Amino acid sequence: MSAVDRLKRAARWLIGPLLAGCSAAPRAPAPAPTPAPSPVPAVAAAPSPSAAAARPAPGMPAPRAVRTNDELRRQAAERLVMANPERTYMTPAPAHLLTLVVLDVEVKADGSVRRINVVRGPRFGPETLQMAIDAVNRAAPFGDVRRMPEPWRFTETFLFDEDRRFKPRSLD
Repeated sequence: MSAVDRLKRAARWLIGPLLAGCSAAPRAPAPAPTPAPSPVPAVAAAPSPSAAAARPAPGMPAPRAVRTNDELRRQAAERLVMANPERTYMTPAPAHLLTLVVLDVEVKADGSVRRINVVRGPRFGPETLQMAIDAVNRAAPFGDVRRMPEPWRFTETFLFDEDRRFKPRSLD
């Protein structure tokens, strides 16, 4: 028996059972995996009169007018901490976070919230999404943005620790 014949025979011996499985009766399809619940893509701001929406929360200073997106994002992060002192931490972010929530906040000309889009919802602690949305609404308005080029929006990442307190990533 030549070497070529031996290789052909070995190939049939190895591949034969594999190909036999292909011609077998069709199997029942595997159940489709259930998709993970996706976060709500957009959340409307809490309805309120526009004059009341432009007024800062009691005890909060009036927001400064902003001219750049960086100023808007920085002022928004500072106001998030001021409006939610018991729900925030200002120490360095822990090595192990509970979850991250990323929100894209669109504002009106007076700095009040027009729309909140969820860019990344929480993987753990699903209640943290609503906590972040409520924090944004409490911190509004974010300053007069009319001197800033449109679109009037900023993105903020909320770093939640195990105690479900957050830190705006813009301040980290």
